[in-house]
Amino acid sequence: MKIKICGLKYPDNIQAIEALAPQYMGFIFYGRSPRFAGDLDAGASAAISPNIIKTGVFVNESAEQIEALIDKYGFGAVQLHGSESPEFAARFKGKVQVLKAFGVNEDFDFDQLNDYLGKVDYFLFDTKTDAHGGSGKTFNWDILNKYNLDVPFFLSGGLSLDNLDQISKITHPQFYGVDLNSKFEIEPGLKDIEKLKQAFSLIKQNNTHEVRS
Repeated sequence: MKIKICGLKYPDNIQAIEALAPQYMGFIFYGRSPRFAGDLDAGASAAISPNIIKTGVFVNESAEQIEALIDKYGFGAVQLHGSESPEFAARFKGKVQVLKAFGVNEDFDFDQLNDYLGKVDYFLFDTKTDAHGGSGKTFNWDILNKYNLDVPFFLSGGLSLDNLDQISKITHPQFYGVDLNSKFEIEPGLKDIEKLKQAFSLIKQNNTHEVRS
């Protein structure tokens, strides 16, 4: 089970999270987000361990701007959180890892994902809202049983210390990682390190249980 911590923007906080050794750290470049990382110094990103995949999160951004920010911050992955087409996603495939996010509700049509086969590395399933992520709300995880593609996925949307122990009930073979964000914050963009330490412990326990079973 991979761990992605998303919505980072403060250098000292970034260093503290790096010490926890998540597999992915996410930086949001969407101006309407309270976690907008546009003022982040490139040096703070460069100092992050190469073992952690730095991920730029974008919402309907231009390809040119995404490419510029990949170069500036050394991103190893991009997360496309808007209405980006399969062809748009394919522009980055092979250069960096590509995560395509979708907001999920009871009526979500998983067939729309077919066009992204071969054009993305991962899907990210978040709770469908009027905004683009960061709602702090969960969706009905049973819906994931309708997903039948071979592309691994991250689970996002309202994950917290109150429900992380429930992820062990998700037995989908493509369940690859969790995306932790708003429920682990002191304020938008400032993560609560103690809460994250507890989350890492819970997830490691779940991983150990999976290996034993």
